[in-house]
Amino acid sequence: MVAVRHGPAEVRDPARWPDDDLRPLTRKGEAETKRAARGLATVVRSADRLVSSSADRALRTAELIRRELEKAPDPETWEELAPGNLATPIFDRLRRTARPRETVVIVGHEPTLAEFVGEALTGEGLSVVHLTKGGAVCLEFSNSVRPGSARLVWLLTRKQLANGRH
Repeated sequence: MVAVRHGPAEVRDPARWPDDDLRPLTRKGEAETKRAARGLATVVRSADRLVSSSADRALRTAELIRRELEKAPDPETWEELAPGNLATPIFDRLRRTARPRETVVIVGHEPTLAEFVGEALTGEGLSVVHLTKGGAVCLEFSNSVRPGSARLVWLLTRKQLANGRH
């Protein structure tokens, strides 16, 4: 399972985006995310499932990743990945829907993703990693997707992905 934080987005501005879910990636963020997605595709060649928050910046990040992978379906949106949500419901959704040995790429937001990773690794909702915008983490679950059952495979920043440092 790979978790990716959305790429660099416009600064929160209620006057421009009264609904923060409509806030897009910046022009520069789009280009940087595209380069990071290309680097991610050298590590994760394909995805059986690609899931995302419905926020524009996350969906656009997911779409850029889909375009770079050798094989990936269109992104699904999960309410569990919406900004500000708790990490625990992500486990519930993965348990209900993921198949064994399936590669799932999830695209979401901080602090939810960091808490998900912390809970996956330690069993507690601690932020044990900091995902940079456009950064990614790969977790491997032993038998089932449950808190405390994951192992960290790799953690890469957007710049590391874009520069092929992995």
